[in-house]
Parts: sequence; C-alpha cells; structure tokens
Amino acid sequence: MLALVLASASPRRRDLLRQIGVVPAEILPAELDETPQPRELPRQLAARLSAAKAEMVARQRPDALVLAADTVVALGRRILPKAEDETEVRHCLTLLSGRRHRVMTGLVLRHPDGRKSARLVETVVKFKPLSAVEIAGYAACGEGVGKAGGYAIQGRADQFVTGLNGSYSNVVGLPLAETAKLLAGFGYPLWPESGYK
Repeated sequence: MLALVLASASPRRRDLLRQIGVVPAEILPAELDETPQPRELPRQLAARLSAAKAEMVARQRPDALVLAADTVVALGRRILPKAEDETEVRHCLTLLSGRRHRVMTGLVLRHPDGRKSARLVETVVKFKPLSAVEIAGYAACGEGVGKAGGYAIQGRADQFVTGLNGSYSNVVGLPLAETAKLLAGFGYPLWPESGYK
C-alpha cells in the first residue's frame, strides 16, 4: 500500500482524516506564498494553492500519495485573510456579520505515477448579525487567529451560524466526502478491516 502524506500542518485536517479512519504516514507541510494574485478569484486561489502544495510535497516524497488542500473564505469576490491577530479577527467578523459568505476548499490528491485528481468544494455559511460585544469577545478568545476568515466553525463561532448549505467538514478545512472519494479512486483502503476493496 502506498504511504499517504498530508501536505498540511493543520491539526484540524489531521483530526478530520482520523474521523474517516485515515492516518497519514507523514505530515509534510508545504510552505509557499499564499498571497492572491491580481484579480484572482476565490475559487481560482483555492485551486491554485492546493495544486501547488501537492506538487511541492510530491517533489520531496515522489514515492507517496500526496494529499493537499487549501481553504479560502470569500465575501462575494473579496477574499478574506487568514487572520494574523485580534484586529484582523474583528475586521473579518464585522464584514461577515449578518451576511452569507462562501467557504471553498481546493483538494488535490497526487499519485506517484503523476496522476492527479482534484476537487473544489464550496459551502455557503450565514452568520447572524453580531454585536460589538460578541465580536470583541470572540476576537479576545484567540480562536480565530490563524483561521481563514477569522473564525473556527468547530469552536465558539458555531453560535454565530444561522445557516449552512453544503459540507460542514469543508468549513472546518477538509471536505470528507470528497476526500474519501479521491482516496478510494486511487485505491487507498478506507475500510481495511472489512475484507472488501
């Protein structure tokens, strides 16, 4: 069986994979510039970065299956940042308050023989109107720092969500149904104890 390498340092993605019984043989984060290119749309950014991460790690581990993902939060055509501090968390939540936004994850699985399979998964999330106290309190708790769009739906921010259309795990950072489909398509055993392939 080919070893699976996860091209991400995200503990959330590791936890999500564990939910479907997948434990990567290695975690090898791809370090690259994630700055959007001029006039690049959110979907294009997610697809480009996930593909670039897969290729970067495949060069280091050419003998392994490489799984890469990149999640982008967008308000219309506007790409929200991965919040670096409380100020950016507050800014993102102010923009998201009372509005729908899209969470897109580009997903790429690369086989050692050069074959690639890619998906782009989109989920629409609706936030309730947020008060200044809620925004300040969430920013102060620190949970949104380092997260695309300045929030983590699997944590305290779940109380802000009034609607969700699509994959919940996609918003956390890895769409599990699509990930499982890609792995199965390349023969990775998702049910190794079942006796079925």
